[in-house]
Amino acid sequence: MQKHINVKVSRLPHSEGLSLPAYGTTGAAGVDFLAAISETITVKPGERVLVPTGLCIALPENYELQLRPRSGLALKHGIMLPNTPGTIDEDYRGEIKIIVMNAGQESFEIERGMRIAQGVLAPVVHLHWEEVASLDATTRGSGGFGSTGR
Repeated sequence: MQKHINVKVSRLPHSEGLSLPAYGTTGAAGVDFLAAISETITVKPGERVLVPTGLCIALPENYELQLRPRSGLALKHGIMLPNTPGTIDEDYRGEIKIIVMNAGQESFEIERGMRIAQGVLAPVVHLHWEEVASLDATTRGSGGFGSTGR
């Protein structure tokens, strides 16, 4: 049985006529966000742009919205979100905008209504630091980057 959480959404004028973010299939984890732009944006290789969605949201307490790249855009065109996952905090009320980067070899055009990112609602658990003099020993210890690989 799927659990549904209500999220309030407010539409800005430049998103009129576009669908609200929706799941592509019944088993999808993320909703697809659309570009709420008036003119096509060309993203050159290596370039980053900020793409408006025209939406503001109010998340429930103890939730975040994680913004992630769309796998098809990443594979076919090298279109990524450089701060993946991007976090929309529960107390943010401004417009959701997507940082898009072209890691591909050719320019990419973003058109109005294009699915540019996906959003996954996730619970948030706040930590409380407990400062101690030392930590318990493990087999790995302080081995870092690549220390467990071969």
